[in-house]
Amino acid sequence: MASAAHPSFSQRPYSSTLHGKLPERNSNNNNAFGATAHPATRDTGRLERERLDRERAQREAAGPAPQVSEEQREEINEAFSLFDLDKDQRIDYHEFKVALKALGFDLPKSEILNLLTTHGIPPSTPLPPHLQNQPTSQLSRPHNYQDPTPPGRLVLTLQAFQTIAAKLISERDPRDEILRAFALFDTEDKGMITLEDLRRVARELGEGLEEDELLAMIEEFDLEGKGGVGREEFVGICMG
Repeated sequence: MASAAHPSFSQRPYSSTLHGKLPERNSNNNNAFGATAHPATRDTGRLERERLDRERAQREAAGPAPQVSEEQREEINEAFSLFDLDKDQRIDYHEFKVALKALGFDLPKSEILNLLTTHGIPPSTPLPPHLQNQPTSQLSRPHNYQDPTPPGRLVLTLQAFQTIAAKLISERDPRDEILRAFALFDTEDKGMITLEDLRRVARELGEGLEEDELLAMIEEFDLEGKGGVGREEFVGICMG
């Protein structure tokens, strides 16, 4: 068989919220500096900090994408295409979850939502033709933009999905990848790959291998003489 370089957010100019002179501190204006901030002011500051934190996370996430093989890249694109059910070049929470599961990643809801928060865009965001295959971080937003869309309603573009999947694949333990391959042979979870499993996979792949060739594979790697290749034997073969 899924885990794609992205430019960071463009820098936004800082706009000061202070206009005119600071209030003079005198007997008639004792609270100019010492009074407790109005709740609305505190909320504005909190929202601004959250926005800056989110943009920083998006810039970090949009760094150079991990290298994946051509086969893995095709698998990532196939998963996106397969689960983009309405073919709008975006996938929502549920489509994202099953697409990752098809690639072998069964992530908890909290992690799915975190990825959507970092990489997602509101479903109403228009994608100009020249940006349809660009990273989500390239979509411009106003400096004071506050996204009201809950994380579970955000969607991912193909490029964002490629970035996420490539990172997950690059971080996967090679042993996990081998065990996934083993499971494709051992669909009944017997704990071994039998001659019948090889026959089935050969048919599915259109390999046209002869019976004696399949039998020779089993005999060569069946180190314990139990009529099949066990899980650990398979791992040992693949890891050299």
